[in-house]
Amino acid sequence: MKPETTNPDVRHDGVIFFDVTDGNPNGDPDGGNRPRVDEATGHGLVTDVAIKRKIRDSIGLTAENLGHDPNRYQIFVEAGHALNTRTAESYKATDITLGTKKISAEQAEAARGWLCHRYVDVRLFGAVLSTGETKALGQIRGPLQFGMARSLDPVLPVAHAITRVTQTRQQDIDNGEKTEMGSKWTVPYGLYRAQFHYSAALARKTGITSDDLTTLYRTLQFMFDHDRTATRGIMTLRGLYVYSHSDAFGNAPAQPLIDRLRIERVTGVGTPRTFTDYKINIDQSDLPAGVTFDPVHQ
Repeated sequence: MKPETTNPDVRHDGVIFFDVTDGNPNGDPDGGNRPRVDEATGHGLVTDVAIKRKIRDSIGLTAENLGHDPNRYQIFVEAGHALNTRTAESYKATDITLGTKKISAEQAEAARGWLCHRYVDVRLFGAVLSTGETKALGQIRGPLQFGMARSLDPVLPVAHAITRVTQTRQQDIDNGEKTEMGSKWTVPYGLYRAQFHYSAALARKTGITSDDLTTLYRTLQFMFDHDRTATRGIMTLRGLYVYSHSDAFGNAPAQPLIDRLRIERVTGVGTPRTFTDYKINIDQSDLPAGVTFDPVHQ
């Protein structure tokens, strides 16, 4: 990576491309876990929440591999842990007494600072803290925002009937049943694209460092390798591209920079079924002054 790509004091705009083969990249719980699609166009969707979940599940491993202080890479939004309990920890750590007594703005700022230092997902994504007895902490705005991922072409989710050789209930076995039916959804193939944007102005408030950005990019490169399940099939990062500006405000609007990355099908391909059915065209001629481009992963 270029040094400017991991500079926490400047703005960054980026794109990731990833694909899925014979898997469900993001099921819809309201639709029987069917892969999410734009019903009007048939394009596949993966929510920003799902992307951030993969980052949360992998970034601690990345930080450990890079030798970073594990106390700075804890996860705030984690299964099995109540958020109110974790925000209460910040009161205890900064000597604030829980209860009806109103805390000062300085005390609240100290508690938010403690949470940002300890939890990497709070530093990156922010958090809503106005719950329970710690509602005085309000909200932390995170500097990093992901958009929804959308497939380049429409996808056709397929339902598969499956069987299981053991039953859930003993009485079913006693009644002579030998198998149980089930189902799973997959997408035969889909190449997805998601944008992300980093605000240096907000990063100053949460304490982002160059180590944090290095860890983030490294996590994006390897998160699918550490998040494999039979349900999700084969998911692979196919590209990670970052535009870095020379200051916190930025030197050009984000979208014209992102639009310089164009993907098209290879001539003669009707129904894409592999990444080689596409080609990425990168136009980096005449970049705006102060903007650098880094193909972190391609």
